Amino acid sequence: MSDRRSVVLLSALLVLSVSAFVEELDDTFMEMKEADDIWLIKFYAPWCAFCRQLDPVWHQIGSELRSLGSPVRVGKADATSNPGLAKEFQVRVYPAIHMLKKDVKYSYSGPRTRDAIMDFAHRVGGPLVRSLSSLQLFQHAMNHHDVMFVYVGATSQLKGNFSSAAQDLIVHTYFFSSTRDALPKAVSLPSLPAVLVFKDGTYFSYEEEQDGDLKLWINRERFPSYQRIDSYTLYAMGDSGKLVLLALVEENSLSEEGLRYKSLVEKVSEEHRVTYSRNFYFGFMEGSDYIEGLVMGDVSLPSFIVVNLSNDGYFLPPGAVETERHLLDFLDGVLDSSIEGQGGNSAAQRLRRLVYDIRVTLTLLFRQTPLLGSFLLCFPIAVFSIFFYLCCKNHAAGVDEDEDSTRDKKSD
Repeated sequence: MSDRRSVVLLSALLVLSVSAFVEELDDTFMEMKEADDIWLIKFYAPWCAFCRQLDPVWHQIGSELRSLGSPVRVGKADATSNPGLAKEFQVRVYPAIHMLKKDVKYSYSGPRTRDAIMDFAHRVGGPLVRSLSSLQLFQHAMNHHDVMFVYVGATSQLKGNFSSAAQDLIVHTYFFSSTRDALPKAVSLPSLPAVLVFKDGTYFSYEEEQDGDLKLWINRERFPSYQRIDSYTLYAMGDSGKLVLLALVEENSLSEEGLRYKSLVEKVSEEHRVTYSRNFYFGFMEGSDYIEGLVMGDVSLPSFIVVNLSNDGYFLPPGAVETERHLLDFLDGVLDSSIEGQGGNSAAQRLRRLVYDIRVTLTLLFRQTPLLGSFLLCFPIAVFSIFFYLCCKNHAAGVDEDEDSTRDKKSD
């Protein structure tokens, strides 16, 4: 009995100690905070199951940031009890994650995992543009970041544009500045100043005449050319204006055919980057749930699809894709419009998607909780039936009164 009490007491103390690193905020927060404070805030609702699932991760993040000596303070706020603070951060869904850094607000839209949120906190909580003053620091940064943008040179208008882009896009990627001497000798720079993106084991230079606006170029290039893509990443790719070629493969045990599909997409992304990288991202997605919601139907695995997130459209190969040439013909057909796009966000498509989502939700509900599903389906029907009955009854009563009134007038 004594041992059990000790365990319970120790657990309670552990919960309290971890909770101490996450502060509960209210509507007075904006008035009470200091001007230089950096806050990572989770907005939640008491009834939100996803918010409760995030709680252990959130307290772990608070504890870890405190132990690392980070300037980022971690808080949480009940959006239903503090509508003023929720309105200040334009909270519309739960849980919502935001960072406040010296009165500038940043919204987080990535995966709700410890690693992803910690990376967001380190990236946004630190300098907008980090200095790489030596080759050792450059190599260290390369080892820790899949994609990084580097400004090279002295003060210039290009540097001002680079800093401005960093202000808006720091939520997505890392920005650095460096001198020519701090870069590897293998990096060739035709002129200075310059902006480079390092990814996929190589680098590419920004050219204003060819690439256009610097911020738009950075937004297009902030993803690796080929990667595993989840629903969060796919949604974020929609802001770039690029199409996404996906190999849809099995989620658990990858088949030999699924492996071939992945390898084919990766090969095209590497060997034909110059031809297609301006218009396409490349990757693979495990499972088909998200894509089935987009196409509003079943999707076989493995398969290929090109997704246009800017208008919820998609393209399917007109035939079997057996070789690299078949896949390249598919991409060319998408670009020259010889392959017709499907889906979209027209009013009719939005209505179809609403009906599909309701049907899928009800089907899932009936499978998991048949009684609740039956109640939710039958309750509106019962309410409508009662309403219809009362309307008919009132109408019949009104007709009887009119007939009685007519008889009275005739008898008079």
